[in-house]
Amino acid sequence: MTHPGQLLKQKRLYAGKELGQNFLSNPGTARMIVEKTGISNDTRVLEIGSGLGALTIPIARITHHVTAVEKDSRLIPILQQELDNEDLKNVELINKDVLKLDIPGIAKDKKLVVIGNLPYNISSQILFRLVEERSCIKKAFLMFQKQLAKRIIAPPGGRDYSRLSAVVQYAADISFVADIGPSSFFPRPEVDSTILQFNFFEKKELSLEQEKLLFNVIKAAFSKRRKSLKNSMTGGEFEFKKDFIIKALELAGIDAKRRAETLTVDEFKSLSLAVWETS
Repeated sequence: MTHPGQLLKQKRLYAGKELGQNFLSNPGTARMIVEKTGISNDTRVLEIGSGLGALTIPIARITHHVTAVEKDSRLIPILQQELDNEDLKNVELINKDVLKLDIPGIAKDKKLVVIGNLPYNISSQILFRLVEERSCIKKAFLMFQKQLAKRIIAPPGGRDYSRLSAVVQYAADISFVADIGPSSFFPRPEVDSTILQFNFFEKKELSLEQEKLLFNVIKAAFSKRRKSLKNSMTGGEFEFKKDFIIKALELAGIDAKRRAETLTVDEFKSLSLAVWETS
């Protein structure tokens, strides 16, 4: 693995702060991540944010096929050269914004394992997208800023529990994999990182329309998180009326004075079904 600082210097390039680029530079950390994923030679991997290949190369050595997505066009020829140097032919490089990627088209008839050192500035958006496309994803191993990872796995009742927590916990079983310090990256970030594993649930309890409503209900509930549910969910983007929300909360058996951060995922499901039935 060539150090990313060396590769960038050779091409007179720099890490793009606007793209949230912090390249993994520690080969030992990269090997540990790949080992933790449990991928094998029959796995199809989607790598998000391939960068300069710190994870792409060790993944490609093990698995059947890697689709590596990188938004920064400057990095594509450098990574292709690194792959050629390693004589790795099983990697398809795609220069595209992952938020516009046709994930089902990449998966085809086989579920993907998603691996990524996510750009810090769009980590949440990428995770929401993976939840939407989870029917073609078996599991994911993703690296986040440590503080964001805390929010993702936070239980109800505290300040870290958020819209992101509730949506992702509805869709997947989430587990901690490892903390990674700033010294494993170039340039060195100011914060620690955390790797989480997501095992997406096979069975969908709600229809597609009911699930869309659930996500809207969660979003509305957290839109004014310091207010009670009857007030936070009133008006706003979804234009719920207060009488309507109070009726739905009563049907769901939820006190209208509670705040969004106190509701479990199951209570959010009950509330969304009550909204569905009340509509």
